[in-house]
Amino acid sequence: MTANKTRTASPRTTPRNAPRASGRPPVRSAKRAPGTAAPARAASTPRHFRIDCTLGYELPQPTSFLFQVHAQHGRDQQVLAESLELTPGIPSHVFPDPLEHHRFLRLQAPAGQFTLRYQATVQLMPRHWDTQAAEVPVHELPDEVLHHLMATRYCESDLLCNAAHKIFGQHPPGYQRVQAIVDWVHDNIDYRLGSSNATTTACDVFRNRAGVCRDFAHLAVTFCRALNIPARLVVGYARFDDPPPDFHAVFEAYLGGEWMMFDPTRMSPVEDMVRIAAGRDAKDLAFSTIFGQANMLTMAPLIEQVD
Repeated sequence: MTANKTRTASPRTTPRNAPRASGRPPVRSAKRAPGTAAPARAASTPRHFRIDCTLGYELPQPTSFLFQVHAQHGRDQQVLAESLELTPGIPSHVFPDPLEHHRFLRLQAPAGQFTLRYQATVQLMPRHWDTQAAEVPVHELPDEVLHHLMATRYCESDLLCNAAHKIFGQHPPGYQRVQAIVDWVHDNIDYRLGSSNATTTACDVFRNRAGVCRDFAHLAVTFCRALNIPARLVVGYARFDDPPPDFHAVFEAYLGGEWMMFDPTRMSPVEDMVRIAAGRDAKDLAFSTIFGQANMLTMAPLIEQVD
């Protein structure tokens, strides 16, 4: 019986055996002034982004895959055009998540080399968030939001509850408290390649003070939930100043009756991120779940603005 392997969005890392495009040292990106990263800039017109994502594998035997690479359609982004090319050409099936409405791609690939190429043109509407938004009392939360308060495999909010209240309990509730969480994670956690793996949790990141983008987001989600602020992980396509290209993980907090996006790494503008999916933690958001053995040859989730 073969193992079930997942490839989660742990951006700014490169899969084993894949060529690296940069010799950048594994250190954190340059800091910005506190409070400057989360609010979206005041864009006045829709902007358009082109996605060109290629994933390549070498398979010793027929293998089942479950991918999450399709851009999400809805809210503040619209998929204007998209295409999917599989080499070799094989049957595939796309179906939506019943709660969050992002899309899964399911297929069975034959032994040998297999390549997936997803292309799309996506329109992003201006993202404006209310920096005075209040926290929503638990008894007023919509039913579909309530489960984003619960501790999960990677976000042990029950174990970090005391730490969250000690660090952030005195901050004004609402948007400013979430921004304080973002600033603290950015200032106290080192962005370090190789410092975490597929089993690293928020508690591990809090102890070790290092991680990559999904770890930054997990810790921020955990602090929010410990303070009764619903929060969830978000993965998508993002632009970075330096190669190699990769998927990116940020988080959303539920404030003032809407989901607001934050990036504790401050590595890419959140207003330019094309969302793929949102979920409780990385276990919900693997870009590739592999039911069998596979050697990854290529990972190139490219994005560019085309206005």
